[in-house]
Amino acid sequence: MRQAIGTTWLMQLVIIFMLIFVAFLALTINFTKAFKIKNELITMIEKNEGLSSGEDGTISLINNYLSHNGYMVKGKCDNSEYGVSSLNSDSIEVANSNETYFYCIKKTSFGTPAYPERAKYTVRIFFHFSLPIIGDLFTFTSEGMTVDINYALNDIEATG
Repeated sequence: MRQAIGTTWLMQLVIIFMLIFVAFLALTINFTKAFKIKNELITMIEKNEGLSSGEDGTISLINNYLSHNGYMVKGKCDNSEYGVSSLNSDSIEVANSNETYFYCIKKTSFGTPAYPERAKYTVRIFFHFSLPIIGDLFTFTSEGMTVDINYALNDIEATG
């Protein structure tokens, strides 16, 4: 009887360590996917030198990329940011603290006399920490910033 109780206790320890390993692996995979998507969004903004609306605009390219890669996570944006609540349109709006968005963008302007439109963009996307049986547990953010864009487009204020 003593041997059966010891084996059960050991089996429970093995199961707990396996769950911890699976949770760590799931978190790592989700974070890697979110990091890759965030870097791709930053690259799109840098290539197009800012945000632009329209059919071939940066917002439309980002939304198409996210919808074709199965990105469906939403989160809350700060009031000083712009958010996209629908991937089917190319509209971007001023973030409301009561709504959730697919991604958030903040434009930081710091013009100089030589480059009056100089700006940086901060991009924030969201990812879930989910376990196979339990489901979604937490929502985390991944944030990144573009390089200095000397002649940044100003469409973000026009569509917001």
